Amino acid sequence: MPKPTLPPLPDNLVEELNLQRGGYNEMIDLRFVRASYEELVATVPVNAHLLQPYGLVHGGVYASIAETLASTAAAVHCRADGRSVVGLENTTSFLRATRRGTLTGRAKPLQTGRRSHVWEVEITDDDERLVATGRVRLLCLEEGAALAGKALKV
Repeated sequence: MPKPTLPPLPDNLVEELNLQRGGYNEMIDLRFVRASYEELVATVPVNAHLLQPYGLVHGGVYASIAETLASTAAAVHCRADGRSVVGLENTTSFLRATRRGTLTGRAKPLQTGRRSHVWEVEITDDDERLVATGRVRLLCLEEGAALAGKALKV
């Protein structure tokens, strides 16, 4: 059975996503810069509060970028029919140490089914060197589904 055709994305999607970033993403200053059904891109400036004691970007920052990009990208796919998504698994690999500059994350779909999605995220530094990769598996929830006792809103 062929996949359903996805509706056109709003012209202001990147602006909309940035307005809905939420507390943690605002704290790390993650900003979406490009959005389509096939790729979601965001940047994070490396600042002192993102470093671990050795002066390197904390591994949790990379995992957070992967989680945010994959979850947001899957949500963009699922919101057309009122569904939402939650992460089930995040595997992030740290490949190169980073101390400064700007991190750029790019999420691309590996699988976008009705019930689950898998997205791959590549994170690069200012010199476009690959510094981390992530793979995130997400569950697609039907409209009105509740988590932790509260209904989710798209």
